[in-house]
Amino acid sequence: MAAVLEHSLVEICGFGREAERRFREVIVSPGVSAPSGGLKFPDSAGAFHYEESGKLLSVTSNRFVHWWTSADTVQLVEESLDTNLLNNAIRLKFSCCSVLPGGVTIQETLNNVVILICTNQSVHRLVLPHPARMYRSELVTERHMQSIFTDVMKLDLQDPASCALIPGWAGHAAVPGAVSAWLSFHGDAHFALGSPAGGITVVTLPPHDSQGSASVVELKRSSVMRRISGWMPTAIRGEQSPPDRVLSLAVREEEEDSLIFALCQDHRLRMWSLTEQSCLLEADMLEYMPACKGVRRLSGQGHRLRLAFSPRTGLCLCVYLAVPQRGQFIVLQLVGTDNSRYSLEHISSLFSTQEALVDFTLTPTDVWALWEDESNSALVKYINFEHNTAGQWNQVFVQPPPEEEVSVGVDLDPRETYLELLFSPLRFTASAIVRALQIFRRGSERIPDASWENLKKEVTQAVESELQSSVTEFEFSQEEYRQLQVEFWSRFYSCCLQYQEVESTPLGLTVCQQTGMACLLRKGFVSFLLPCFAVDHLYLSYDQYLQSEEDTPISDDPDVARDVLQLVRTLRLVSDTVSAEMAYEMEKALEYLQTPERAAELVLENMVCNDKDGVIEDIQNKLQDIRNPSVAMMALLRELDLETDSELGGDGPVAPGLSVRMSLSQLYGSNCAVSVVCQAVCHMAMTRAQFCRDLLILQKLYLHFGDNVFLGGGAQLLQLQQDLIPRTSHLLSSYHLLKGVSQSLASSVPMDAIDVNLQHLTALELSDTPSVSTGRSALSPQTVLELFYQTAARRIIISQIFSLQNTDSPLIWTHMISSLVQLLAQLIWPSNPGFQFPECLMANCQFTQLQDYVRLIGPWCQVNIGSCRFMLAQCYLADGEGQKALRCFQEAATEVEREEFLRKLTGSEDEEAATSPRLQYYNKVLRLLEDVGLPELVIQLASLAIAEADDDVHCQAALWTRIFKHHLDLGHNSEAYEALTQNPDSSMQLDCLRQLVVVLCERSQLQDLVQFPYTNLHDEVVGIIESRARGLDLLAHNYYELLYAFHITRHNYRKAGTVMFEFGMRLGREVRTRLGLQKQVNCYLAALNCLRLIRPEYAWIVQPVSGTMYGRPGASPKRNSDGEFPAEPAAGRRQVDILELCDLEKEYFLSRARLTLAQHHPPSAAIAGGASAQELVQLLVQTGLFDSALSLSRIFKLDLSPIFDTLTFKCIQLQSGGEEPQSEAWGWLAANQLSVVNTKESSATDEAWRLLASYLDRYPSTNGQHHRHVIHKLLSHGIPLPDWLLKSYKCVDAPSLLRLLLNFDLLETAAELVLEYVDAVLGRGHQYFGIERPLSATSPPAWLPYTAIDQLLHALSETQTHSSLHNKVRNKLDEYHNVVQQTTERRLAAQRRVAA
Repeated sequence: MAAVLEHSLVEICGFGREAERRFREVIVSPGVSAPSGGLKFPDSAGAFHYEESGKLLSVTSNRFVHWWTSADTVQLVEESLDTNLLNNAIRLKFSCCSVLPGGVTIQETLNNVVILICTNQSVHRLVLPHPARMYRSELVTERHMQSIFTDVMKLDLQDPASCALIPGWAGHAAVPGAVSAWLSFHGDAHFALGSPAGGITVVTLPPHDSQGSASVVELKRSSVMRRISGWMPTAIRGEQSPPDRVLSLAVREEEEDSLIFALCQDHRLRMWSLTEQSCLLEADMLEYMPACKGVRRLSGQGHRLRLAFSPRTGLCLCVYLAVPQRGQFIVLQLVGTDNSRYSLEHISSLFSTQEALVDFTLTPTDVWALWEDESNSALVKYINFEHNTAGQWNQVFVQPPPEEEVSVGVDLDPRETYLELLFSPLRFTASAIVRALQIFRRGSERIPDASWENLKKEVTQAVESELQSSVTEFEFSQEEYRQLQVEFWSRFYSCCLQYQEVESTPLGLTVCQQTGMACLLRKGFVSFLLPCFAVDHLYLSYDQYLQSEEDTPISDDPDVARDVLQLVRTLRLVSDTVSAEMAYEMEKALEYLQTPERAAELVLENMVCNDKDGVIEDIQNKLQDIRNPSVAMMALLRELDLETDSELGGDGPVAPGLSVRMSLSQLYGSNCAVSVVCQAVCHMAMTRAQFCRDLLILQKLYLHFGDNVFLGGGAQLLQLQQDLIPRTSHLLSSYHLLKGVSQSLASSVPMDAIDVNLQHLTALELSDTPSVSTGRSALSPQTVLELFYQTAARRIIISQIFSLQNTDSPLIWTHMISSLVQLLAQLIWPSNPGFQFPECLMANCQFTQLQDYVRLIGPWCQVNIGSCRFMLAQCYLADGEGQKALRCFQEAATEVEREEFLRKLTGSEDEEAATSPRLQYYNKVLRLLEDVGLPELVIQLASLAIAEADDDVHCQAALWTRIFKHHLDLGHNSEAYEALTQNPDSSMQLDCLRQLVVVLCERSQLQDLVQFPYTNLHDEVVGIIESRARGLDLLAHNYYELLYAFHITRHNYRKAGTVMFEFGMRLGREVRTRLGLQKQVNCYLAALNCLRLIRPEYAWIVQPVSGTMYGRPGASPKRNSDGEFPAEPAAGRRQVDILELCDLEKEYFLSRARLTLAQHHPPSAAIAGGASAQELVQLLVQTGLFDSALSLSRIFKLDLSPIFDTLTFKCIQLQSGGEEPQSEAWGWLAANQLSVVNTKESSATDEAWRLLASYLDRYPSTNGQHHRHVIHKLLSHGIPLPDWLLKSYKCVDAPSLLRLLLNFDLLETAAELVLEYVDAVLGRGHQYFGIERPLSATSPPAWLPYTAIDQLLHALSETQTHSSLHNKVRNKLDEYHNVVQQTTERRLAAQRRVAA
């Protein structure tokens, strides 16, 4: 329900928790000397409100300047309730002068703000730019704005145009009676001072933008006299204090004249015309005072005068007559006639019994007054002087000083208790704590960092240091140490109390006529007067303000109102009876979630047991006067309950203009406004919590008395027990929660934690919530309520207010501030449907405070239960308690469809409409848990969510995919495989399978990967591994080996062999390195082993032709060398090659030869990888690997002649080379298997010849072809033939040797060969020529190479040098022919004998 406002007000301090204010200091030297006598003027304060402070679209809305004066100093501060002002505090010090009380006046013109200051010896004018001229744009978007004092340091305050001395007054000790200053319409600055000799002296400074000097006018009752030299002090004239000495001045500026009102010591009010310099009106104020006998003899030193003007009422005056015990305010209206004559019309006389009036102010409708009582506490009242016939002043409940005695519970730490009191809202200013700290330390050193957090550390350190330094014993009990703690903390607390009392000294009162905002100006801070709600008014008011039913605005029924009044009076008695210890026990019970009803019963028992003054009997008597207590309680409970039917938070109608929207975005957004609004909520919560506590105790007392006080009997007692007491208990818990929220400080959060939290909110799709703080306040630290107000609540509240009113409406303070406080309290009221406050705490990482909030409302609040569990889960996540968080997330799921905040989590554009809200909620939470990095919890929650998705195959598939992913990430391979097999979606299952293969392969967990059964997934696994194998780098991944192991495990040897053969083929084409060749050899060897494990008839594999082996689904088509796409082969006619075991063996030996070449000559690896067998043989022999070349040539049936040619050439090179070829030769010689062991005497040349000889022996050829190639090579290079070679070849093919010798003209060697050969045929040395049986009658026929011999004979015959050889050969042939003839004859004879 809407809150009911009463006429009373409550003071809310505006000092917040900001650090000590920093003033920029300006020293002004008027050029005078200090007067003798040590004048001291009382401190004063005042304020100035801009003309457009009540307009929303104005740059000066809710903006004002206030000041304090003390001795020679003026401190000025500009405040705004909308934006934070920079450089807004200055301190002016006037050398050798004292600022007069009331000597500061501020007025605004179209372009400037003018400050007029009057001291006891000089007058000063400061001309500052008007805020409307500082910000010419219609849109002011900054959160911080410059104050009008920003450039004050640039002003020349000693300029004659800005100051003037009061002529004839400098250096004298007389005191002016009163002072007032104002600006004329023409820009002149007038300063009116009450002369000690009577009359008024007016000092005038010309307009600041014109030339001229100051002038002085003296207004006196006897004559009007212009005195250029000034006026003389009363003491010089020898006069005593005159009766017309001015006590108070006020000025009304007319268009052509200034009317100066002077209230004089003779109790008369005089009105002077500055233009005519004459007195236009004189009236005796005692005429308006009843029974004024004896008053005329009083001096009237405390008389005051104030003016107020409005178009409706005209000019009103209020005169305060300071008469002991009979103080009176007289409100008069100035009435003018046509002939310029004036009269005063009496409107009202108001009486007050207070003595020490500090200040008062007059508005067109009210008189506001500030007194100081005997205890130096402020007393503020106001009254409407037009319609208050009873003369009843309205109350203002000022903030009481902090309690002098602090009760520290036995279960509490004294340090924590005192720190909480010192640094909680509504108690101490930072400056009071700083000054107390300096005194406590016995020093005046300045604290470098006076921030709130640092100040708390400094205080703790100072008190603890004092405590430690006072300890003289090394050992003492815990109780003794606790007593010491209490003693020292109490001492520091007393210092703070003293300085806070000084800071709280009331100095002035100000009321803004544009907005109605009233402020109490204290010495150290400004406090704001806020309208009091009706129920708070009833509880706080004194009994004299609760005399009749009309004083009760809660009910229109007189009977109910009378009962409510009596009930409230009774509550007062209960409140006075509750001791501090019992109040603490009640507070502790609420904090520890004990039942409030039980705690109230314990308090009641204590009251009854300790009732020595008969208070219980007085309460019983009062209760008997209440006719219908149930109805009265219901009326109070309705007023206390902040529950609303509709949820706040709608943006309302959007303002049409951008400027309006920008103004609304800043309205009441400054640090000062934040502090005031939130402290008002705190004050309301504290007041109402105590109200509910006393009401609950009273209800228990009703049950205690029973029928003795209940006229209605049992029915009302039943209603009390079943309805009223539970409602009161609920309200007490709620207001206790509000009190805790408004006093709990927000935690400072590092930026990295904010970024992480923002990522988590993004996972929940809550990152665009207005609750996320975009910039922290300058208040350090904030309460969580202030944080909420700044980040989210203010926007909601302002939107709510202006959805019901026009933006052109004036910003009336009482309406706006009460709406702000009421709506803010409703936003955090736990029983309302809105959930913005916990959401704000979550968004700003206030998890400790959020956890405490949920803890406090858990036992009794039935609203947003699921949302609270969700928030608690967030807190547990932040604390690293994942299992607790998971449990809370599960509990919150049951409320998804019923609570607005949880419904926000289920709304998403990418979710299918068919998905149930609970499943959408689970998806968001799963996303959050994934973002936090808790895969175990994701698995648990996803498993739970699967049970909710019985009919949703797509959702089930997504959940199983999540489970699979996180099992796989955790290394739970078996569980991941199990989740994969459960996935109902084939495409997702295939994706998971692919991921399983890739991840396990990257982790080298191939054993698990191979051993999984893959039921109904065998082909898919093979396809995935093949695809990965053919698409990735061969050396970086081992998918071929994995596929080989996969097939081997399943005894599919042919496929295993095919895989390894394909691997080897690709290695040969793509990885032409030594490592690649090594792998290729191993691959071919593995493929051979696989084929040897199966029966011979099945020992074959299919090799696709080049270009199709590596075709992959989805691969881009490849172009040929001409840039064209190759033609697709006809369907069903793809060409394939069948490879048998022998083919694989050839490939194996070929690859092994390549590897051997690469091992001995690495640069050849790139070439060898693609070389054919014939090309490879050439590469091998060039490198000197003759063994490998010979083996390869024999396998592929290649001619060995090139090998012998190359080896022969190397022997020739070694034989004709130096030492360097010899040393290099050992390298390739060692790579071949030598026939004999090397000795020290053996050279590389010898070893090479020996190697050649061994090859000729091991690899014989038809007709000695290899020998012939070797000999031909040697002879072609002119190398003599080694004996072993001749001997060897003679055995093989002597005729061919003869022909070679003839071809190279080696006639002598040829002749010797012929001679030996003929002897061998004849039987002499035939074994050296390979002749088994020489020439004989019984042997087979023998032959000689006659053609070659004839060629030799012919060649020998042509030269004379070989004639002897020619003869020898001829003779040898003749001998041969003779033997042949003889042998022939014997053979024929033998045949004839046989024939015969």
